[in-house]
Amino acid sequence: MSDLAAQPLISMPIQLMLWFSIAVVLYLSFSKVQYQGLITNPARQTGLLACALVFTILWRIKAGILPGLDLHILGVTAVTLTLGWRFALVSATLAGLLLTAFSQISVNSLPASLLLGAYLPILLSYGIFVLCYHFLPRHFFIYIFVCAFLCAALIACFKIVLISAFYYLTGNYTGFELTENYLYLCAIIWFPEAMLNGMAITVLITYRPHWVKTFYDKDYLDS
Repeated sequence: MSDLAAQPLISMPIQLMLWFSIAVVLYLSFSKVQYQGLITNPARQTGLLACALVFTILWRIKAGILPGLDLHILGVTAVTLTLGWRFALVSATLAGLLLTAFSQISVNSLPASLLLGAYLPILLSYGIFVLCYHFLPRHFFIYIFVCAFLCAALIACFKIVLISAFYYLTGNYTGFELTENYLYLCAIIWFPEAMLNGMAITVLITYRPHWVKTFYDKDYLDS
């Protein structure tokens, strides 16, 4: 059985609700100034497309016991810190469309994958960064270990819980199936997710800090 055939079916009303939510998020994320800067800056375009490619590769390498309950590295925390939340959403959208074009995600599952597996984790990642920026000391190691490492670990678990809640509420799986086959994977995935994102951000702010949109030298290096 192919991957597409194995994925759980999502009813049309729920799909429409998911697509509407996606449209609302993208509409609210639109910034004329930032998109004009993207059009006129080839370096930003390269960065956005590179992150989309990274998303595509990471999300393609996955494992899972039950259809639709996939386990893979998200990478959204590092990309959000690097691009900012607006362009991280665009990058995730491009990755989702690429995976759909290459038959790795079905059109039926695409809205759930984008909203639950990318958009909400990206928004939560940025929200955690904002909270850390305003309420914690602005220190180099705070940025690495809290904004990147610990945030990524939390996001990995958040995504699994979110997907589980969605498939439970839509009736695709029972609570027992989700608990025994998916939720326990939080204990497995949090550390590699945290390590990958933390290492990526550490390398970037060490050698290319100007690439990381949310890293401010005057705040994190002068403190």
